[in-house]
Amino acid sequence: MKKVFALVVLALAVRAGAEETRLKPFVLASRGPGELDAVVQATKEKLSAAGFELAGSYQPFPGAVVLAVTSEALRAEAARSEFGAYGAAQRVTVTKVGDELQVAYTNPLYMAAAYRMKGDLGPTANALAEALGRVEEYGPSEGKTAKDLRNYHYMIGMEYFDEPSKLGRFESHDDALKAVEAGLDAGRGGVRKVYRVDLPGGKETLFGVALSDGCASDASIMKEVDFKPIRSTGHLPYELVVSGDRVYALYARFRIAVNFPDLKMMGSNSFMNIRCAPGAIESSLKQAVGAAAE
Repeated sequence: MKKVFALVVLALAVRAGAEETRLKPFVLASRGPGELDAVVQATKEKLSAAGFELAGSYQPFPGAVVLAVTSEALRAEAARSEFGAYGAAQRVTVTKVGDELQVAYTNPLYMAAAYRMKGDLGPTANALAEALGRVEEYGPSEGKTAKDLRNYHYMIGMEYFDEPSKLGRFESHDDALKAVEAGLDAGRGGVRKVYRVDLPGGKETLFGVALSDGCASDASIMKEVDFKPIRSTGHLPYELVVSGDRVYALYARFRIAVNFPDLKMMGSNSFMNIRCAPGAIESSLKQAVGAAAE
């Protein structure tokens, strides 16, 4: 009986310790000299060898490349949760900063909690670390616990994960997909497709999109918010999710804040300086979805 009790206490202590682990949104894989194209190609090869599929890639601004990767296991895990599609692709980035190239990726453990997924994406985190390396987690000076992330919002009056932008409703899932594809192909609202990931079961589809218009543009937002020595390029691209017959996006005040939770409200490099972005992003995405949207 004493042995059983001791094991229970140990299990509870381990669990409590795990719950208090503080996570950060990005992982630095490596940094050093090199040529951008060569490092991007080498990174692709490492990811492929580790079983990841390249869903799409783009260059949001000079000196930065974003690779969106997925896998059968990642898609299956994402399909277990409502709106799990947001976690169906992880972003791997190569960014030139001064004389060095930084290779980094989104932290699957952080994203799984922020997107309220049933699993923690631990196997994906391990696979990325083995393929690319793992120097440190980074982003805010202090991390967030998984519990905090599952109920995250920046401050009173700002949106939670379950308060997204509702971009449109259509007759069916297929109709919604066709409308989104048509809008992205046409570049309506300055929005273009970077990648598409379909989840098993045919009920949710994730689109990664590049934004190029005005204060909604990827470049203008990142110029203001991504100013630390180690860049958080993996914030990009923005996403759309087609869930059933409806199209959604995480509201910008949540989507930006969850990746930059220590961004100041006022002053230089602050939310105040991109205050036009949430409305502009929603407007651009609605234009992309099309006139049939709600």
